[in-house]
Amino acid sequence: MKLKVLTSIVAVVFLLAACNSNTSGDTDDSGAVRISATAWGDPKQQKVFEKSIEKFNKDRKGEINVDLQVIPADYDTKLTTMVAGNETPDVAQMESATLAYPLAEEGKFLDLNTFLEKDPELSIDDLAPQFGYYSDDGELIGVCPERETFMLFYNEDMFEEAGAELPPVNAADAWDWNEFVEVAKKLTIDQNGNNALSPNFNPKNIKQFGIDFGKWWGNWGNFIYSNGGDFISDDGEKFGLTEPKAVEALQKLADLINVHHVAPSPIQSKSLPGGATSLQTKKVAMMIDGQWLNYNLGNSGVKYNVGVLPKMDKPVTMVVCGMFSIFSNTDHPEESWDTLKALINPESAFDMINEGLWLPTLKDWYTDPDIVSRWTNNKFHPSGFSGAIDAILNYSVPSPTGYVRNFNKILEFVDPALDQVWLGEKTAEDALKEIEKDVEKVLEGRRDIK
Repeated sequence: MKLKVLTSIVAVVFLLAACNSNTSGDTDDSGAVRISATAWGDPKQQKVFEKSIEKFNKDRKGEINVDLQVIPADYDTKLTTMVAGNETPDVAQMESATLAYPLAEEGKFLDLNTFLEKDPELSIDDLAPQFGYYSDDGELIGVCPERETFMLFYNEDMFEEAGAELPPVNAADAWDWNEFVEVAKKLTIDQNGNNALSPNFNPKNIKQFGIDFGKWWGNWGNFIYSNGGDFISDDGEKFGLTEPKAVEALQKLADLINVHHVAPSPIQSKSLPGGATSLQTKKVAMMIDGQWLNYNLGNSGVKYNVGVLPKMDKPVTMVVCGMFSIFSNTDHPEESWDTLKALINPESAFDMINEGLWLPTLKDWYTDPDIVSRWTNNKFHPSGFSGAIDAILNYSVPSPTGYVRNFNKILEFVDPALDQVWLGEKTAEDALKEIEKDVEKVLEGRRDIK
């Protein structure tokens, strides 16, 4: 999630005033402990968190009263202002790559391991893989209220029309790269009706593309890991994307555009509707994207399904998520922990999960058939979605935002370099080697991850 860094003085003053009126340690008229919490989110997400806290306040009436502030924009800036003024909330939603880790390094968060070790209702074993973020010394600084992963979306009608093999559902059966490319060629058709396997295919006049993988790190990052590469070296001192396995993965992705002509270039993408609409209008047959696309596709009426990502060396899918943390200066750590548990409870976020926008953070929501059927038997979770559950449990890897220090700063060099690769102006090796020294000047190392 990219957060803008501009905010008005009026907004900051208002926020601080609101926080000052609900400082940690206060009690309300009933004697209940008052806990302050902050979160970001659009109106739909806001309703989820408000629902969680409304139920929690009702259940714990007379004991705990949580004051929740949902901040829809400039979240990091406003929270930074609160920290600087020593007016932090007790519980706060955090994003790992921006503010969370710098604050963790200053000792601003409680270690949530201590709560999980003694909580009779929730333990680490109850959480699905990639459930949170750790500091260098092994402290759990945040637990995810949800998770997102990546999958292969496709238009079933386009596959039927092309007579193409459907994508595998299970990661163990994932297409290898060559199989994937062949299917993508079969599904890429020019204005004369020739597919990309035909000697008469015209790559300059394409009617429909076989695949669109987007151009942001969340999509292409999966294949770095699938090919055995990484964003940073094991010792944290070298730029990982210049290593052979990472270079090979990125070049294979670029070749989808410039060699095989089965994926749109950045320029061609500008004339496509993008996202769910590209599948709906048959401009693209397959799309690699985050699982949240299920929401738009489920509402679009298109006959779509999902499969697992193709593999280069091994099947992999990344998991990305925000987290909730507890500030160490809270006067009420136990009540803050109870509040955090309420905010990560999938029951409270059921609508978001049921509609394909989020994935739950509790393991039994993936392993208990009765629970799984509650949220997957609908138009937002087509038949192939069972593979996403398998991938999260058995083939998932954490986002680089959780362990690559200064990740966003690194992307400031990587994204423009890869733009040249996607456009076919440079090879992946040449483009990334050109920025290697600049990237290594800003590298700050690698965090240990669980």
